[in-house]
Amino acid sequence: MRIKLSNQEIEKRLVDLPDWEHYDDAIHGEFEFDNFKDCFSAMSRIAFECEVLNHHPEWTNVYNILTISLSTHDINGVSLLDFKLAEAIENIVEPEEE
Repeated sequence: MRIKLSNQEIEKRLVDLPDWEHYDDAIHGEFEFDNFKDCFSAMSRIAFECEVLNHHPEWTNVYNILTISLSTHDINGVSLLDFKLAEAIENIVEPEEE
């Protein structure tokens, strides 16, 4: 999973992740929550997924806004691992309604 994806491959995969953008050799997402507690709760749940994948984001939190950048540093770009984590994050911050 640690093979650098081409820009074309990245853009194709981003179609399924409309909250994410590609620039500066990473994919970036920004998520707004109702309050700090909800944002921090999502960050805690994301942290468990990061540990499972052994892949960790660069992220910031200001009150109810969570900003995330994903890249695979040892290849200096975006890999399938970044997309796997982005999908997990999407499932946490915007779960599908049943």
